[in-house]
Amino acid sequence: MRGFGSTMGLYEPGRGFLYRTPLPVKAAASLGCAGIVLAWRSPFVTAVALVLTVGALVVGARLSPVRILRMLLPAAPVLVVLALYQGWLQGWTVAFGVSGGIVACLLAARALTLTTPTQDILDGVARLARPFRVVGAQPERFALALSVMLRSIPYLAGLFVDVREAAKARGLERNPRVAVTPLVIGAVAYAHRTGEALTARGLGDHDDGDDEEDPAPAPGM
Repeated sequence: MRGFGSTMGLYEPGRGFLYRTPLPVKAAASLGCAGIVLAWRSPFVTAVALVLTVGALVVGARLSPVRILRMLLPAAPVLVVLALYQGWLQGWTVAFGVSGGIVACLLAARALTLTTPTQDILDGVARLARPFRVVGAQPERFALALSVMLRSIPYLAGLFVDVREAAKARGLERNPRVAVTPLVIGAVAYAHRTGEALTARGLGDHDDGDDEEDPAPAPGM
């Protein structure tokens, strides 16, 4: 719907060294960027993180600065409000450190998801969760849940825009029921279709067969 998969930062084929970088390296770099920005909330660290993440996208993924700004547009209203709030309470230096740090984390995450096929990310998540089998975890189901989430968010975002524009075309954009009701119905229908597709592929809640009762013996046996 309306290319929301691209807005969410899903994989797009391209050239650049980031496409050839192994997934563990990119994931470690993305997590490291977030950890450093959160641990040292200084304007200098934030500025360095922004330069590195923007540079990685421009050089490593060959994205234009305009494209990078477009990627941040969905989060722009929240970032602006947060920056104004922090600037009013604690000063503009702190505001830059907080909002700029969030931008750096977003760009680091986008650098990972834009240059790595979604299936590779899911396989990596499953491998990472395998040690937790000893406590009853199921890595494949965890990766499946992540896959469903990645596919659902762009769909629901596009559905929201479509419903809002349809209400606006009828002059009913100020009526919350007109906007919310179709959105809820569409989300529930999408959830039902997803559940039916998973069940058809043998991925229901009771596919192990451990809890099934033994069939009753035939009479006379």
